[in-house]
Amino acid sequence: MSARKTKKITKAERLRKLQEEEERQQKEEEEARVKHEKEEMERLERQRIDREKWQQLEAKDLERRNEELEELYLLEGCFPEAEKLKQDTRWLSQWNHYIQCDGSPDPSIAPEINTFISLWKEETNETLEDVIAKSKLVLNLIEKLRLLLLQMPSYGLEDKTIKQYQGSILELQELLHLKFNTATEILLRQASTLVDLDSGNMEKVIQDENVTLYVWANLKKNPRYRSVRFSETQIGFEIPRILATSNVAVRLLHTHYDHVTPLRPVSTSLQGRTATVTDFVQDKVKNVEAEISKELQEEYKPLECESVSLREEGTAVEEGDTAVQMSSVQEESKATKCELEMKLLSETVLAAQLLLIENANDKPSFFGDNEVDLCQFTALGGVYHLDIFELPPQCKPMKGWMIVEILKEGLQKYIYPPESTEDFETENAFPPIEVTLEVQENVIFFEDPMVARWDAEGEQWQTDGISNVSYKSEERLITFSLETFGPVTLIQDAHINMPFQSWELRPLDVNKVLLTVTTVFTEIEIQIKEDLCMLASIKLDNKKHSPVLEGRWMTPICFILALKETGLNIFPTRHSHFYVVINNKDPLVELKAYRQLALLSSAFAFGWSKWNVVCGSNKVIVQLREHLTEEEPVPDPDWTLLMFNGDRAQRLNINENSETFSEALKEETEFHSNLYHMVKDFASKDAMERIRSSRCQFIDSVCHMLLSTRLLSYS
Repeated sequence: MSARKTKKITKAERLRKLQEEEERQQKEEEEARVKHEKEEMERLERQRIDREKWQQLEAKDLERRNEELEELYLLEGCFPEAEKLKQDTRWLSQWNHYIQCDGSPDPSIAPEINTFISLWKEETNETLEDVIAKSKLVLNLIEKLRLLLLQMPSYGLEDKTIKQYQGSILELQELLHLKFNTATEILLRQASTLVDLDSGNMEKVIQDENVTLYVWANLKKNPRYRSVRFSETQIGFEIPRILATSNVAVRLLHTHYDHVTPLRPVSTSLQGRTATVTDFVQDKVKNVEAEISKELQEEYKPLECESVSLREEGTAVEEGDTAVQMSSVQEESKATKCELEMKLLSETVLAAQLLLIENANDKPSFFGDNEVDLCQFTALGGVYHLDIFELPPQCKPMKGWMIVEILKEGLQKYIYPPESTEDFETENAFPPIEVTLEVQENVIFFEDPMVARWDAEGEQWQTDGISNVSYKSEERLITFSLETFGPVTLIQDAHINMPFQSWELRPLDVNKVLLTVTTVFTEIEIQIKEDLCMLASIKLDNKKHSPVLEGRWMTPICFILALKETGLNIFPTRHSHFYVVINNKDPLVELKAYRQLALLSSAFAFGWSKWNVVCGSNKVIVQLREHLTEEEPVPDPDWTLLMFNGDRAQRLNINENSETFSEALKEETEFHSNLYHMVKDFASKDAMERIRSSRCQFIDSVCHMLLSTRLLSYS
């Protein structure tokens, strides 16, 4: 057996291998170092080239910035021009009312509206039909005053005017409700003559476009008759035994308007800031007028002296030349004054627009747990006035006459439950009253509505004292138990459709666009044409709605009010950011973006971008594409991403489907001081012509709708 010996590695061989390994490692390190240095040099070279390109772009932008901003200023002259047209429209409306001489008062003139109120107070013995007929005029006057407060620019409203208008509104509201009570008393005096043969009680139903009235008088006092239903409907009450045997009447007055919720006061901060602007405007105009007057005097003196001198020398001087020179001076001075007025009006309009998107600093504070926060919730469908009255003495026929005892104190409310219940045997003699109401047809509730009652002492809506609420959405009926009668309303979260999921602004024609806002519950399409807006369509999942607003053209402010009253609230307020998680943007950047998007809206479509959330508060990002045809948008359009920070607009190198966000400038493009000049680089000739031919009222309406929806912050 032979053993195989392992050959030993000598020391020299081991040293040689170690040396070879070291040399290999050194070679690899050297190659890596050289490669790294080369890559670093290439990177630095690219950075140098990019930096030089960027510096060239910045230099180019700086060189043309003043020229671009001057051109943009001229284009944005459409906003003060639109404001002047709105002022002219308001004055024309007042003049048309004056020359109509139809007997209706001008609610903005205090003596006229006060005379109307005084004369109506003196009218007596008006039936419910008379009051309902007169209420149409009264509601029209209230609406006019309400719109005056909203449509008048804040810088044009004085504290005195605001108090006058709001005071007139409150007087008209109170008087109208008082007239309904008086007319109800007249009806109840005749209850015995209007008795229903089947039930032995009186029932009266009056339906109108503004009110629905249900009156029931308990004449028979049958303790078994506990269920009151009006006109074979499910609307009515389940009354307790104590009421079934009492000499009472029950009234349900459903006003499709809300005259109970207190008027929102005009913010003092807004008044202060706009008053400063107004004073500034007035002072500047006065200074210009003084300068013009002085200039005219200086121009006229030499002309006059020259005329006298020539006459003394016997030279004939034609008076026409002097008149022409004077006229030229006056026209030049007038043009200077108009130019300054427009400039100041432009600054004022800009300040007023900025106030529309200003966020409040402090959240409203409330005292009770059950109090309804009217900044978070909104009342919809009007107010249901639920009242129990003591039945007044009935009229009696006597010798061909009708004799009736008229109580001096008028119609008296029946207190339920009474302040003291010691005289009653059972503890539960005054249980909550079950009420069934019909929800107004043209109101949309995206969730089951909540019920609130009016607390007259605290002058606020409360949710306590209401139980067993159930809502049948198909029948639009809501049933609940109420501890005490009084005004009740249905409320919904005002921000239920916020934040928005997406939006798109697409041109349909010259001076006509379609704004689409998509929320969790619905998709709303709004057409804007000239100075009018229209609800084009609503898409709801398994929800019925009345198309009462669809197809109706209204001014932007009236349109916004109508949508809110319908429950389609997509318009944030100054306090909305306390109740909605938003993508808050710098107000000045947001304002500039809306104004410039409105300028371009006749020729370019804009849309929501997911990158707008991650780009920061001092930048906005939207999708953009040219759109000149009236055809429906293609399924996958070629959008361009646009970023704007208020002072610089640029196209981005990324798209909506990119995995990561980058602010890198799109290759072979430049940045500009504003959106108009940025799109001018790649827009077609037809697109730019359409933009320049857009009417100022249309641009102003689009801008107002963008400011009201605040799509860049609430999407």
